[in-house]
Amino acid sequence: MNFKDIQRYAEQFMQERNNRSVLEFEGYSPAEMHQILHFTFEDYGPIKIQELTNEDYEKIPLLNQIKFLLNLIDKNKEIKLTEKGFLPTKFVSEIYNQGFLKEEHIEKGIVKLNKELNSITIRLSRLLLELSGLVKKRNGKISLTQKSKEFQDDNHKLLLLILETFSKKFNWAYFDGYGENQIGQLGFGFSMILLSKYGNENQLATFYATKYFNAFPLLQEVQVSEYDTVERYTKDCYSIRTFERFFDYFGVINIETTGSGFNRLTYITKTDLFDKLIKCESPKGIKS
Repeated sequence: MNFKDIQRYAEQFMQERNNRSVLEFEGYSPAEMHQILHFTFEDYGPIKIQELTNEDYEKIPLLNQIKFLLNLIDKNKEIKLTEKGFLPTKFVSEIYNQGFLKEEHIEKGIVKLNKELNSITIRLSRLLLELSGLVKKRNGKISLTQKSKEFQDDNHKLLLLILETFSKKFNWAYFDGYGENQIGQLGFGFSMILLSKYGNENQLATFYATKYFNAFPLLQEVQVSEYDTVERYTKDCYSIRTFERFFDYFGVINIETTGSGFNRLTYITKTDLFDKLIKCESPKGIKS
């Protein structure tokens, strides 16, 4: 066997290995997982974001809150920020009172809605607009960019941009105290696949967390918790970031909770909107 034969054999072996079905990946191959991780919404990957009717786009809370903020800036031409660089209170209240996204700590009166930083979803909406390049900040004011014109009246195009920005540019650790790690954000597409496959049944959030960490064990193994077991700490982190602060904002899941504190249980089901919006193709990996 000459060198070229050896090289050809090695390449064939690696190709077969990369295309072999992996149980922890729900049957997807390493090659498919590479697409899920790094090219989540590309046409050649297993995850497809489908176009919706206008009626269904109205069921996506974060999309509609962002559209409202875009239109608010457009109507005012520009919005002068506070001295610390945040939206004025009157605009914060106007956005929140539209009822797109309600926040428990505000609804219960634990926190007063008197500034942008007191609303996670309004702060998020503004950050996503800036990160996506639809809004610019200059001389203490925010205004729309020229780029925003092509997205403002196109629901599908705007939704794709929001998804890409939220999943790839925004730091999911920004709003929580679980530390600077990639839990939830890395492999969010795999969480879409899990929901697509198991979301018809009422499943515990820990059911999904277990499958997620089976696929990406290093994300769990490197964490340290002073107040709880690493397993519970990391699963809680995954649940909050993935379900409460990502999928729920897009209206594609229902969340039910029972109990409180350490006895709190969170149940997840997908909504009808999930299957209309997100299509996950079956794995094509070669079974061993």
